[in-house]
Amino acid sequence: MPACMAPLRVAFIHPDLGIGGAERLVVDAALGLQKLGHSVDIYTSHHDPSHCFEETRDGTLNVHGIHPPFPRSIRGKLHILLAHATQLHLTTHILRPSAPKYDVFFVDQLSTCVPLLQMIGKTRVVFYCHFPDKLLANGAFVHGQMKMRGSLLKRLYRMPMDWLEELTTRQSDVILANSNFTASVFKAYFPSIPVNPRVVYPGINIEVYEAPVNFNDPEISRVVSSRSTFISLNRFEKKKNAALAVSSFALAFSSLSDRPRLVLAGGYDPRVEDNMLTLYSLIDLAKSHSLSYNDNPDVLFLLNFTTAQRTALLSSPSTRAFLYTPANEHFGIGPVEGMIGGVPVLACDSGGPVESVVDDPPEVRTGWLRAPEVELWAEALKEINALTEDERAALSSRAKDRARTKFGMDAMAKDIDQALHEAVDMGPTGLGLFAKILLAFPIVYIILHLILSFPK
Repeated sequence: MPACMAPLRVAFIHPDLGIGGAERLVVDAALGLQKLGHSVDIYTSHHDPSHCFEETRDGTLNVHGIHPPFPRSIRGKLHILLAHATQLHLTTHILRPSAPKYDVFFVDQLSTCVPLLQMIGKTRVVFYCHFPDKLLANGAFVHGQMKMRGSLLKRLYRMPMDWLEELTTRQSDVILANSNFTASVFKAYFPSIPVNPRVVYPGINIEVYEAPVNFNDPEISRVVSSRSTFISLNRFEKKKNAALAVSSFALAFSSLSDRPRLVLAGGYDPRVEDNMLTLYSLIDLAKSHSLSYNDNPDVLFLLNFTTAQRTALLSSPSTRAFLYTPANEHFGIGPVEGMIGGVPVLACDSGGPVESVVDDPPEVRTGWLRAPEVELWAEALKEINALTEDERAALSSRAKDRARTKFGMDAMAKDIDQALHEAVDMGPTGLGLFAKILLAFPIVYIILHLILSFPK
């Protein structure tokens, strides 16, 4: 590290360190900063060693799991209120007098803690925006079509939550976004924030994806197959729309060679009702298409896959394509994973994948971008399956080169390193009296709402 870029003591604050794209970014960003010589700690309100990335449990990264006294919800309600309360609980732990001191904080997903870290912790904050929560709360996002859903009571409940998100995000010293798509949405839906978020693409640890795989390992042999394989890696959530992969695969099934199979792999948390309902619905959908899902299945459901299993699927010669099904995804690390594996990517023609995947012209193609319609995806699967070996090899080479050049962990770490130093160089922190008064109202609201909401 150059002398002018001194090593920093950095603390990451992330709500739930499970298995997902946001969590993969946090892990790889922390690894990249450690590689640059920084001291890194990660603070989270939930860390389950049986449901997390390996680097967070094997000692590679220093993770502090501070579990709160609050549930995730009360009778299936108040998710965002309790998420804010949970982060305030985590923040009080970080700011206790005996806690380690840091030069800068890196915060993502929830910004509730930002002004407290500045006012009480006297420390600068870099905020990384995956996507505004107030848009996620309304279901699938369509640019320019934001509508508040639910009852009048729910809309009234969301108003201070949305205000709190915008106000606390605005206090961040440096704001980053994961794609140009997210940055444009941020500007459109956070009108009071004058800055343009700087885009730092999520990067992946390429060495991990290129690590040798022992195909004789029972954990590997149970997920790989000589059958032509189409894979989809994503959390088991309804909004990820894995149903598109199942239905398009079923429609193209008879036209694909060698009795193909579909592998649906991803993070699964039994605590989350959406995960359970999504899994059950996908199993029902497979059955409705007469696709088997056990005993050498047509559709393999792989819950909480290991790093080695992921690498094996991406590097297997039988893997024909990587299916990335969410529309309007904020960035989506999945297509990058597919490209670094040299696998043709099929993704929706909106959101972040438009920036990561090259569809046209064909001579520079790294994948296919299609509207999320079953017939269009089925035709794309047939086209991908029909590639000659030479065409597949050329596409594989282009995809790997693009992933290494634009979406490597080192490039991401250097961009984040620059943002962290920029924040530190701003000097002492401090909020004006007016901002402090404004921030007090939503915090009091959260505390009173919690007191009134818990069953007596």
